[in-house]
Amino acid sequence: MSKFNRMHLVVLDSVGIGAAPDANDFVNAGVPDGASDTLGHISKSVGLNVPNMAKLGLGNIPRETPLKTVPAESNPTGYATKLQEVSLGKDTMTGHWEIMGLNITEPFDTFWNGFPEEILTKIEEFSGRKVIREANKPYSGTAVIEDFGPRQMETGELIIYTSADPVLQIAAHEDVIPLAELYRICEYARSITLERPALLGRIIARPYVGEPGNFTRTSNRRDLAVSPFAPTVLDKLNEAGIDTYAVGKINDIFNGAGINHDMGHNKSNSHGIDNLIKAMTSEDFKHGFSFTNLVDFDALYGHRRDPHGYRDCLHEFDQRLPEIIAAMREDDLLMITADHGNDPTYAGTDHTREYIPFLAYSPSFKGNGLIPVGYFSDISATIAENFGVDKAMIGESFLDKLV
Repeated sequence: MSKFNRMHLVVLDSVGIGAAPDANDFVNAGVPDGASDTLGHISKSVGLNVPNMAKLGLGNIPRETPLKTVPAESNPTGYATKLQEVSLGKDTMTGHWEIMGLNITEPFDTFWNGFPEEILTKIEEFSGRKVIREANKPYSGTAVIEDFGPRQMETGELIIYTSADPVLQIAAHEDVIPLAELYRICEYARSITLERPALLGRIIARPYVGEPGNFTRTSNRRDLAVSPFAPTVLDKLNEAGIDTYAVGKINDIFNGAGINHDMGHNKSNSHGIDNLIKAMTSEDFKHGFSFTNLVDFDALYGHRRDPHGYRDCLHEFDQRLPEIIAAMREDDLLMITADHGNDPTYAGTDHTREYIPFLAYSPSFKGNGLIPVGYFSDISATIAENFGVDKAMIGESFLDKLV
């Protein structure tokens, strides 16, 4: 019998809590990540008021310097720690895959100088459309259509760009390049980026509508991912007939592997929380695991180096945390964590190599306090032990610490 009948894991995408021990091995616009600290620098530079996460123990997590505006609780309601990444990468897929028990020893490829001509030429030959070379670099998804959307409407050229993640994104106005054509081009791009020197995690179709000065991305986005290279704990749960619910881009990150209930993409963090609560309160979800990604921290504020927006986004999540807790059953466990850092006060616009926070809460808890500092994959091992399935490649369970 499971200690917790249902477990809910919420990933606050990019909400790191201080440089990892190996952070100086990772570089951001020529600057090593060793001084990065997403939560610490937000708290110090613009203030941070997250009383509900503080109540669970966020301010109690060991740090060289305490979070400036998040006090430690003398009697928290949950358990807390920080976790270190062992995989060679600091991107979304690497973080999530390790959280589910994999060790990525060869990172995906990223293209800070844009994709090589060979890839662009192949896409042009397949599609019969030219590629706008000036857009071929890491770019904000909204800025790239603002800058090149008018040209695309005139010429029908493809807008191909990337980001800090190992992704190739194609933006297309739905009235210029029909969805079916865009998806077909993306499927071809997926077929030519499955091995080095261009091993990419995802190909993303980014359709939009509107007129110059008023473009809007639509919900017809499609992600074409690669499947994890080995079974994750999601696979183990699914094979055992245990419900696995995905909220947000989780289904894309794992290419559907091990997921038997997909709640769909999030339009925003708030929409994602709505979908999580919808899953939690479903009469059909009696036993199993839910996995949620809330991406706005990273996509809207981390990469754009906007500490005020990032802070406000954290405030919004914290204000809705009581709703999530209210949807829990007595024998549920809620876990809140991240997948990497993205310090909005740091150099460049890349992710930062950081510890991630870990908070745990259950209405059934009799105790509270700190869990020893561990690794991302310990989350997966804890889930595996709880549901009585084999763990994945790596990770050590801390289930016995949650009492």
